[in-house]
Amino acid sequence: MENSKCIEIKDVSFSYLDRQILHNISLEVRKGECILLCGKSGCGKTSITKLINGLIPHFIEGSHIEGQVFVEGDLIAQKKMYMIAEKIGSVFQNPKSQFFYLDSDSELAFALENRGIDSDSMKKKIDETIKSLHIEDLIHRNVFSMSGGEKQLLAFASVYAGNPDIYVLDEPSANLDSNAMERLKEQIRLICAQGKTVIIAEHRLAYLSELLDRAVYIEEGRIKRVYSREQFMSLSEKELALMGLRTTKKVVSTIKQERTDKKQDDCDLLVDNLAVDRGGKRIISNISFGVKAGEIVGIMGKNGVGKSTLLRCLCGLESEAEGQIFLNGKRIKKKARQKQIYMVMQDVNHQLFGETVLDECEMLSDGENAEEIIKVLKQFDLLDMKNRHPLSLSGGAKTATGFSRGYSR
Repeated sequence: MENSKCIEIKDVSFSYLDRQILHNISLEVRKGECILLCGKSGCGKTSITKLINGLIPHFIEGSHIEGQVFVEGDLIAQKKMYMIAEKIGSVFQNPKSQFFYLDSDSELAFALENRGIDSDSMKKKIDETIKSLHIEDLIHRNVFSMSGGEKQLLAFASVYAGNPDIYVLDEPSANLDSNAMERLKEQIRLICAQGKTVIIAEHRLAYLSELLDRAVYIEEGRIKRVYSREQFMSLSEKELALMGLRTTKKVVSTIKQERTDKKQDDCDLLVDNLAVDRGGKRIISNISFGVKAGEIVGIMGKNGVGKSTLLRCLCGLESEAEGQIFLNGKRIKKKARQKQIYMVMQDVNHQLFGETVLDECEMLSDGENAEEIIKVLKQFDLLDMKNRHPLSLSGGAKTATGFSRGYSR
């Protein structure tokens, strides 16, 4: 690994809409390092990635920043965004926010087209990207027909095609199943082997255990400690839990198979031989299961198998092509399900409409149950954020707001 300084954050404080996000952050990253940014939701991880890729201060209105950020000796605040983008490739937590085309092939070509690369060189580079990242299954696809995990892998590939020196990844595993996470892991291993510098803000830690060089632990907008890989991996499960972090070890769980032929009077929610079609294609079929009140049930499977489609059908956002859904012993059709079953979406931005977090919770309660709403906000650690705009929150706080919105109605 080279010892040359690649990124330098010097005593940076950042505030947004009069709220202090980062406090006196200082960090140096050497060329070729793989750095993990970790901490609880809302601690400031994403803000640090935006300091590095230039989104702060170039695209965040209403912000105030003190201190300086240098990338390869250049002051980020004084660089044009197109010049920053040539050196730094970013993969966002929500991959859809960085797509510009409807088809995957055009997305792979986007960065190269912006640089005016000739068509022959562009084709060669795209072919190399497809081969190197093993993404043959993602080409010639409509972006909106892809699962969340496939979109994330496509976003990484589109950045890779541009061949940046620095990769900034914000929660890249958020939408991935175990197989897709292994693919992502190998993709990160590949760019590390190429000598690229990698900054990753992550909650899932186990897949990075072999890749990271250092871990930066952030708490309430401050860097509390920087760990070497060995120090970080030696932390106990109890220590990690106290820090608000997930395990760094791979977890293998054994789930017993349960009968799916439950009777209507055994369950509060019963799904009987459900099938859903979309665009002339059958997405899910022959789904049957029952759930009792108070049970927590995980819907598992690979990316793209129909998990989200099943949930959308349960809450009335999709129509059943075959089968029936029963709630409390009575068959419940699509329109009625929309009122009685609530869903927190994978991309919670799709269901946040209020001007404040409090507005969101009041929206479905018609202004009633004010005391209950305050109680719910307190339960979800959102009370201090009740007057903030939902889209200004961290990813975790947005999800909590979406959950609270349904819980309050």
